Amino acid sequence: MIALGVILLLIGFLANIQILWTIGIALVVIGLILALLGRAGTMVGGRSHWY
Repeated sequence: MIALGVILLLIGFLANIQILWTIGIALVVIGLILALLGRAGTMVGGRSHWY
């Protein structure tokens, strides 16, 4: 999710498309939150591991 967010950020920045920029930021933030929760051992969405 983080990688997709970064790709959308780059495309949005280079093509000057605001919606891709916004979606990219949202995906990066959500991906970082899920990664941090996963590292902390907290169950996310009823799962203890995300693959």
